[in-house]
Amino acid sequence: MSQVYTGASMSLDGYISGPNESGFEHLFKWYGNGDVEVPTTKPDMTMRMTGENAGHWRVVTELTGALVVGRKLFDYTGGWSGEHPLGKPVVVLTHEPPGDWPPRTPFTFVTDGIESAIATASELAGDKGVGLNGGSIARQALDAGLLDEIWVDLVPVLLGGGTPFFDQLSAAPVELEGPVAITGGRDVTHLRYRVRR
Repeated sequence: MSQVYTGASMSLDGYISGPNESGFEHLFKWYGNGDVEVPTTKPDMTMRMTGENAGHWRVVTELTGALVVGRKLFDYTGGWSGEHPLGKPVVVLTHEPPGDWPPRTPFTFVTDGIESAIATASELAGDKGVGLNGGSIARQALDAGLLDEIWVDLVPVLLGGGTPFFDQLSAAPVELEGPVAITGGRDVTHLRYRVRR
């Protein structure tokens, strides 16, 4: 099976979004605070990062073969208009697939749990890793013993509430090894931890 990791931009007080889905201008400031152009599959989403942040981004994108996201993120982004900005296949874990979604897209909808979603993504990823979005998806994978690493893009802001990176873990406390990598960038520090088994 592929290496499974989760990563998110997180505030110092542990949130990956602020109250009422706010705070993204702070959490993702590092996407646009440099002079290195970082293209995506969407020309209107080209980022401009510092060299350190662009290097980190390259590592993440090169390691990733497929993604697992929840229906909330899928709906919030409008399904990225049919293609994720990373150009990777996406498995959407949902209770109910959208009835109007066109067939033959890079999106696969899975309704039978996190284990099945990760297994499907692993097949799609080939010899690369599977990235999970934070929040509920990451928590479910951690609780199921399927998460290998946690990557935190730590942003110097306090959001005061919102969606935590991890919430209501059934197996807390969870010990981590590391950090096994630290990259300093402008407006963010990239941290990488291994989940202890």
